[in-house]
Amino acid sequence: MTSNNKWIDITSDIQYSPDLFCIPPHYNKDIKSVLIPYGFVKDRIARLANDIVNDANGPLNVCCILKGGYQFFSDLVAEIKKIRTINNSSVPLTYDFIRVKSYINTQSSGNVKISLSEEELRKFEGKDILIVEDLVDTGKTMIELLKYLKQYNPRSIKVACLLIKKRENQDYPYIPDYVGFSIPDEFIVGYALDYNEHYRDLDHICIINDEAKKRFSI
Repeated sequence: MTSNNKWIDITSDIQYSPDLFCIPPHYNKDIKSVLIPYGFVKDRIARLANDIVNDANGPLNVCCILKGGYQFFSDLVAEIKKIRTINNSSVPLTYDFIRVKSYINTQSSGNVKISLSEEELRKFEGKDILIVEDLVDTGKTMIELLKYLKQYNPRSIKVACLLIKKRENQDYPYIPDYVGFSIPDEFIVGYALDYNEHYRDLDHICIINDEAKKRFSI
């Protein structure tokens, strides 16, 4: 493990009352607790951007995994653009946006299907790719995605992930190159993470209560 594979460990006992934060009024009755405040998220992303720039060897093709990754992608790219100098040379950035689905038993495992065309994928050849994902849960879908993309011969592929879930007495099957936080095995929303398309507009990363889950279930 390199020094970049370090993260901030958020434990189950580190949770905050929503009364201490600015929560949109339409979500006031839904939030059980705030797990990671927005300002903490932003500061951690700034550090991840610094690590990515320091490790870069040239242009980066930054690939956002939609939908949940768009906020992390936006903030990470903004931070990279502030500090993207290596030995007085800038780091050019290009972007792609990918939807990824796994179809094996509705779980994040097995073969993946992605939204890019064959022509778009061939453009990855010889490039340094940075995959930007919001959450790695089991890691199985990411493992399959990386296998798929490597068929198109990029020079390198690295993954920046804001959150990984930890489970007691289990090893991580996959650890991204850059990780913001490890979090308890809780269902979380906010910072573009959703529950049936709700809560993406919530800045803080939060845990919702059972009543909210029932109300927005489909």
